[in-house]
Amino acid sequence: MAPGLVQANLIAVPADWAFDVLLFAQRNPQPCPVIDVLEPGRVESALAPGSDLRRDIPRYRVWEHGELSAEIDDATEVWAAHPDLVSFLIGCSFTFEAGLAEAGIPVRHQEAGRNVPMYRTSTPCRPAGRIRGNMVVSMRPIPASQVAAAVRITDRFPAVHGSPVHIGAPEQLGITDLARPDYGDAPVLHPGDIPVFWACGVTPQAAIAESAPPFALTHSPGRMFITDAQGSDYRQ
Repeated sequence: MAPGLVQANLIAVPADWAFDVLLFAQRNPQPCPVIDVLEPGRVESALAPGSDLRRDIPRYRVWEHGELSAEIDDATEVWAAHPDLVSFLIGCSFTFEAGLAEAGIPVRHQEAGRNVPMYRTSTPCRPAGRIRGNMVVSMRPIPASQVAAAVRITDRFPAVHGSPVHIGAPEQLGITDLARPDYGDAPVLHPGDIPVFWACGVTPQAAIAESAPPFALTHSPGRMFITDAQGSDYRQ
């Protein structure tokens, strides 16, 4: 949806956990490129005037002590129960897919009407305070002849994860079954495709599960916050 606009992942935590999350993002900028931070209790992002983070994401995940306790379509009541939430918007790789399409590089999950496949890896992120966890990656099958072009195009978008973190060998990331992603939908690979992996903004959710703060609110993977910002403004 909304090709050309910047899309974002959400992680919102109580104020006393906010510095840990901010430091985690600062230390792990490729999976966690922060594009906006909202003060405690604020729900309108400067990237989308008039927005409301309680309602403007298609689906939310509620986390309690590291456990996924609910998925909801409206977070108004949850937000009211946690009025000091500090919200972080993290750039999403859906943003650069328009650039791939413009270059004639197929985006297989879009062609199939599916969500992008995402995988937990064995690659540890740099810990920060009470937050720790391994990187999550998204995977796009790219025809072998177009991998170099995909790297060049996405490298120009560091605010939405930038260039790939790995190409071609999922087992080197600790991924044992490419057909069974941890988030999103199963991949569609055509003959001659190479699996290409980008750092993913679902990484904070893996860190929440690992670090077990008393409460957190996130988007559901693949159900993004769509801003009014133009992706071209984030291209270097």
